[in-house]
Amino acid sequence: MTQENQNTSLTRTLVGKVVSNKMQKTVTVLVERREKHPLYGKFVLVSKKYHAHNEMGDLNEGDTVEIAESRPISKTKSWKVTKVVKKADII
Repeated sequence: MTQENQNTSLTRTLVGKVVSNKMQKTVTVLVERREKHPLYGKFVLVSKKYHAHNEMGDLNEGDTVEIAESRPISKTKSWKVTKVVKKADII
């Protein structure tokens, strides 16, 4: 049996929207996912907020970002922003 080189990442990644950037080097990311209700079978929108480390501090509210799990950086922060998927539209 040979083992092939695969580009699968072992770290968990999530995609969400930045809802707060008021902290230094930290953004709050809202991640929404659809989950089937156990009894009724209807798909329900389930959301959770994560604090993610943003070294540059260049993100604004409304930006869509990808975050990856990392070692604990502070009491509430164990995720890092890996890339910006889409910048927010400026009105």
